[in-house]
Amino acid sequence: MQSADELQVRKRIFLQRDFSNGMAVRFQTRFPSELDGRVNPEEFSQTISVLNEKYRQAEEISFSTYCEGCLACLTGYLLLLCINTHYKKVLKEISKYIEDQNNTIYWPKRILIKDPFESGLRSIEIVIFDEN
Repeated sequence: MQSADELQVRKRIFLQRDFSNGMAVRFQTRFPSELDGRVNPEEFSQTISVLNEKYRQAEEISFSTYCEGCLACLTGYLLLLCINTHYKKVLKEISKYIEDQNNTIYWPKRILIKDPFESGLRSIEIVIFDEN
């Protein structure tokens, strides 16, 4: 099986952030026409919906995140060198989810979804490769 570095990029698609509900991290769920016939629209919609839900969970305020913030402040933010915050834990889950989706659904069709954290959470980049 060829790696992504060995294949020619056919097209790059960017799913932009959806700011219709404020500044929360949420991406558009519209199905790109470039993926028509290559990916099942329901699978794609499920992938984006799960990502949106995981980002909602990452930004959720709870007693534990409040305590993390207070303890970090009291220790001059040195605490953040010793522990993984709730946000970092969820970001790791998201990276693993994207990797799993790429391996099981998208890469066999020569499509790669990139982690939006790499682009500052501005967009989700979808790379379509030639099938050679």
